[in-house]
Amino acid sequence: MRPKLYIDGQAGTTALRVRDWLTGRDDLEIVVLPEEQRRDPTARRQALRDANIVLLCLPDDAAREAAAWLADSPVRILDASTAHRVTDGWVYGLPELVPGQRERIAQAQQVANPGCYSSAVILLLRPLVDAGLIAPDTHFTIHALSGYSGGGRSLIERWEDPARRLLELRHEAPYSISKLHKHIPEIIRYGGLSTEPQFLPAVGPFRCGMRVQIAITAKALSKSGTAKAMWKTLAARYENEAFVQVEPLTDPSEADEFTFDPQANNDTNRISLRVLPHASGHVVLMARLDNLGKGAAGVAIQSLNLMLGVPEGTGLPE
Repeated sequence: MRPKLYIDGQAGTTALRVRDWLTGRDDLEIVVLPEEQRRDPTARRQALRDANIVLLCLPDDAAREAAAWLADSPVRILDASTAHRVTDGWVYGLPELVPGQRERIAQAQQVANPGCYSSAVILLLRPLVDAGLIAPDTHFTIHALSGYSGGGRSLIERWEDPARRLLELRHEAPYSISKLHKHIPEIIRYGGLSTEPQFLPAVGPFRCGMRVQIAITAKALSKSGTAKAMWKTLAARYENEAFVQVEPLTDPSEADEFTFDPQANNDTNRISLRVLPHASGHVVLMARLDNLGKGAAGVAIQSLNLMLGVPEGTGLPE
């Protein structure tokens, strides 16, 4: 009998991308509630308990409630919200995090899907922290640019409202400048950091795509923390990873206006990483990904596949 997957929050942006990429698979049964029952607590609770694995694509409070409903159940949970990412007992669903993470996900009862910004920062920093090239207490700044779909339905409606004319913008729109962004706790924990970075996120006038830049000054680096050493460490760490690409170490002066396109990996589950050296010894680390691909739905499907015991790339775009 095929395992049953129930997606709670089936109309959300992540859920819709997951359902699209799972189309055509015959190794699992995807349970979808009729539209009139989608918000019915009784129907949802029954669907949750009847499944083998549930994917929660819900606001944080609703995800906590759904997880509580399953506290005494053998049903396995994959939570795409922020609610459980640093909660004890939950496994962080980033397969490329460290050696052995795939096995932890495959055996877990409860898996928390990583955030889009978080995946980029952690995949860039964690190997460098582990190698001693960046100290855990290093002070650095993250500048991140995302497509507006990263804010879910409400932000999509805001940006696509013709009356607001936001799609006519010729610049990015920073946000959350004075607040603790919800991704910071997981960045600190799984990035191996002991100091909170300065995080400056922004939204651009495009639907999907993401570029994350981490600026590290020469003064903040150890003597061994050169750009070339960083590049070699990342290249070695991700050499055999299907969905993580480390781009060649090149002279940034050779770049043009299209080199760092945040939409370059759209509609894929790929994230590309780059090390950009500066003549003064400063380094910029950069990642580009689809915020709804590798940043959300794609990595969720990776974890789902591991939990099902099927090849990790099953159903994902080549």
